[in-house]
Amino acid sequence: MTDSIFTGGGGVAQDEAQELKLKYANRHGLIAGATGTGKTVTLQILAEGFSAAGVPVFLSDVKGDLAGLSQPGSETAPLHPKLVERAAKIGLESYSYTAFPVTFWDMFGEKGHPVRTTVAEMGPLLLARLLELSEAQEGVLNIAFRVADEQGLALLDLKDLQALLVWVGENGSELSLRYGNVSRASVGAIQRRLLVLENQGGANLFGEPALALEDMIALDTDGRGRINVLAADRLMQSPGLYATFLLWLLSELFEQLPEVGDPEKPRFVFFFDEAHLLFDDAPDALIDKVEQVARLIRSKGVGVWFVTQNPDDIPADILGQLGNRVQHALRAYTPRDQKGLRAAAETFRPNPRFDTEDAIRDVGIGEAVTSYLQKKGVPGIAERTLIRPPASRMGTITDAERAATMAGSTLGAKYDTPLDRESAFEILRKRAETAAVEEEPEEAPIRDRSYRGSNSAPTSREYNSGRRYSPGNAKVRTTRSRSDSVATTFGKSLARQLGTQMGRQITRGIMGGLFRGR
Repeated sequence: MTDSIFTGGGGVAQDEAQELKLKYANRHGLIAGATGTGKTVTLQILAEGFSAAGVPVFLSDVKGDLAGLSQPGSETAPLHPKLVERAAKIGLESYSYTAFPVTFWDMFGEKGHPVRTTVAEMGPLLLARLLELSEAQEGVLNIAFRVADEQGLALLDLKDLQALLVWVGENGSELSLRYGNVSRASVGAIQRRLLVLENQGGANLFGEPALALEDMIALDTDGRGRINVLAADRLMQSPGLYATFLLWLLSELFEQLPEVGDPEKPRFVFFFDEAHLLFDDAPDALIDKVEQVARLIRSKGVGVWFVTQNPDDIPADILGQLGNRVQHALRAYTPRDQKGLRAAAETFRPNPRFDTEDAIRDVGIGEAVTSYLQKKGVPGIAERTLIRPPASRMGTITDAERAATMAGSTLGAKYDTPLDRESAFEILRKRAETAAVEEEPEEAPIRDRSYRGSNSAPTSREYNSGRRYSPGNAKVRTTRSRSDSVATTFGKSLARQLGTQMGRQITRGIMGGLFRGR
């Protein structure tokens, strides 16, 4: 295995190959350019290079054409003449077609193994971002998570969180004394946002078995890194869900992987396609979190590549940490585009042989201005580069080919069948049933009925004592005094809620929406 990835050459500097050194591949990178300029092929050849070097990769297949990584360029036809010509022009020796080890993932379980996490693992910060909650609503969500921790209630899927919020809304006054203001309006707003998320298919994200990172950070029997391809064509219809899931995955890598310093090659490479979706209308706290992760995760051997149309889509503090750059063509039709073009050119180390701004505007499809970190992490000068042709197939694959790839995976037995173990919803339901039984009124015989007939009205003393007289059966009902614990109150409140018509509607929404197949 080599210590670098050959990405192209044959531009202005005909004799200089452009290579990404694996030692600096965990210093993060950027692939940018207008639609149709070749970003997908660049992502594909980088994924191939990392896999061949024994580095596992994660990427999103937004348009369906990165699934071709699982197939050789062609099974029967000879090498395409244009690809052979490009390979010869840039000095790529022994060019041939090759398939790579690919694992398909899909949140909806249609084009890959289902990929899930739990509500608890997502956490209130990312969940609030996903639901687009206000500061007050996010505060209520944090209280709900705190109550779940104290009560030992596992939050695995949406029905767990919905059931918990029912109780939080019913007991807002008691919780406000301990945690701060809890309004029913905020709880109702969160429930509405959860309903929207459920309608978008977000319920598929939450549940078990949850994704284990070691199943992604794996090698095949030949020592090549596994390429994890997330089917995102349908997921992209919910941009917030897409961006939040990828940010969660990045956070999990940051939290779970140990420190390794500066390895000779990355342990894992993460491509964040359509990266602008992560930062659109994002609060400052979230951007700070992403910046922190990007700054520190490289010491854990993880390289992060942002793929987007314009470098301006990435906040400046994060853009400054992306040491490796592949800039495809940017079109400057408007004053705003011209400003963005100048800004993109200024991020490159100038090359005296050509004007970087002109090069970014004029490069053709499959060509880019590149700059990779060199010795001691110094940025290389800008080079106009012809991107090498991929060894795997460019474009989509058939359903049969996808099915064959999935059938060869050992992960189907682990992830394809969902689990539904006891969690918050089931625990609260049992408490509600117990509380409902305990609240059944007790009946006690009247000690002395000689002073009046069975149809007599209760005396004032009986009425004021809180006892209810039942004509006809001559029995007195007594009301049980309660000094409930938090757990008992938890169950009884939910019982009362579920006993009303509104409660029955909520129950149908929770159970019907989450148990029916999607």
